[in-house]
Amino acid sequence: MFRPTVLSLLALGASLAPALAADLRAAIPRNQTAYIPPQCYTRTIDDADGAHNPCQTCHTYPRRPNYVVDADLQQSYAMPGPALANPWTNLFVDRRAAVAATDPAEIDAWVRQDNYRGPDGRPALAGKLAELPAAWDVDGDGRWSGYVPDAGFDFDADGFDRMPDGRPTGWRAFAYQPLPGTFWPVNGSGDDVLIRLPEAYRQRADGTPDREVYKVNLAIAEALIRRAGVAIAPADEAAMGADLDRDGVLGTADHVAYAFDPRNGVTMHWAGRAGAEDAPLAAGLYPLGTEFLHSVRYLDPQPGGVTLAPRMKELRYMRKTRWQTYADLEESALAEKKEDADFPDRTKQFLGNAETGIPNGTGWRLQGFIEDAQGRLRPQSFEETAFCMGCHGSIGATDDSTFAFPRKLPADAFRGGWYHWDQKGLGGLPDLVRADGEGDYAHYLRTNGAGDEFRANEALIRSWLEDGDLPDGRADALREDVAPLIRPDAERARALNAAYRMIVREQSFDLGRDATLAPLDATVWRKVDQDQPTGIGTPQQPWYPRR
Repeated sequence: MFRPTVLSLLALGASLAPALAADLRAAIPRNQTAYIPPQCYTRTIDDADGAHNPCQTCHTYPRRPNYVVDADLQQSYAMPGPALANPWTNLFVDRRAAVAATDPAEIDAWVRQDNYRGPDGRPALAGKLAELPAAWDVDGDGRWSGYVPDAGFDFDADGFDRMPDGRPTGWRAFAYQPLPGTFWPVNGSGDDVLIRLPEAYRQRADGTPDREVYKVNLAIAEALIRRAGVAIAPADEAAMGADLDRDGVLGTADHVAYAFDPRNGVTMHWAGRAGAEDAPLAAGLYPLGTEFLHSVRYLDPQPGGVTLAPRMKELRYMRKTRWQTYADLEESALAEKKEDADFPDRTKQFLGNAETGIPNGTGWRLQGFIEDAQGRLRPQSFEETAFCMGCHGSIGATDDSTFAFPRKLPADAFRGGWYHWDQKGLGGLPDLVRADGEGDYAHYLRTNGAGDEFRANEALIRSWLEDGDLPDGRADALREDVAPLIRPDAERARALNAAYRMIVREQSFDLGRDATLAPLDATVWRKVDQDQPTGIGTPQQPWYPRR
């Protein structure tokens, strides 16, 4: 739940004009509803009275311990009064002429410049934060109190990250089916996600670092999030200090068995030091101290196909700082539901700042870095970070506030799903199979009638849909390989890169950070009425089994 605080989001009468230099010390955003993303303003009814449903990606029926039931938001624009006028006016800018005038070789060179690593191969931001610019010192104490980027983005055969000197950072990359819509590269950005568990989960019971213990604990975390067993390389259970396969014997386990019914004395145990210290554990929740690092990238047109570019648009970070029980989470969800009903025009309010990040109300703290006008990474402002709450706050689709890890590729995938996209691209990536047996991407195309929330990618619609529907043959092809759908061609990649760079140079992120080419008035509302029906009938079910 987003609890009211003294740092109000009220900014009535404030101008929404962009500023070339973000004010990191500002605690009152100009856009008081920055947590409601642009996609929520999509016109769901087309000119032929057909209904499109992009809303299901975020708003749906949850699985415990997410108690935010918001499937009703598929059916109405239930927004507070201050959000009724769409603040994301970058969606209505015509960038086609400027994009057409962009030199393809120049934009390619731009995206291939690494703005994360310095000449020594280490994170350039770490050095800059060590010599903290006064404009970034939000609390005025002369030092940076937030996350300092510490990933090398250099991965070994197990997906583990290391610095240029070979030192392991603890981060591990994993592959996943990108969330439908915005996170398909064909809609403007590539991305990757890294996970890191605290040191206790990377050590034997005596505190000695041990990669095999770490692998097992990551598998346990995966089983808890999936609510299903996970295959592993043969592991000595006695060395791990846990009966991983739950056969009653400390032998050799080839899988982590999922079991969680604590009311009847059935639970699981962490391996190594975390298990010895009886660290908290629950189905659907990550360990306390879990971290995620998420880079959002430009697209790089290469001869073999479009890939992730070295240049980052954003670097997003979240850390679980507080353990919450099922009861805590349910109480928060119910309290927010009541507040929404009692005060429908009250906007969300947050603690935090640009330096230390913002708590999301469910135990996580979020922080991010984004490009300045010259393309160098800088800390996000408070308002720019509040934008992240739209997806990692209180919505029904997440598992413990996250999207990617529940969609991680399973153990029978390449390297068990533990790899970075630089090591293997999107080619051969299968569609995720929903609980109802349909492919997730196929379902999205059929129920949304488009490949993005704004229905802005007309080429994709023409290539994949016939009279608004996905033919069975194309759905079958997606079962084996989604890359032809979600990977853009070089021309589109360059156009989207150029459009986004214009937003960077304007520093107009407060007006929207989606790379769009033409004005979207035909598919996006400039203003909605409160509780206006979307025209969507029965809410779509989530991809995962409801429990």
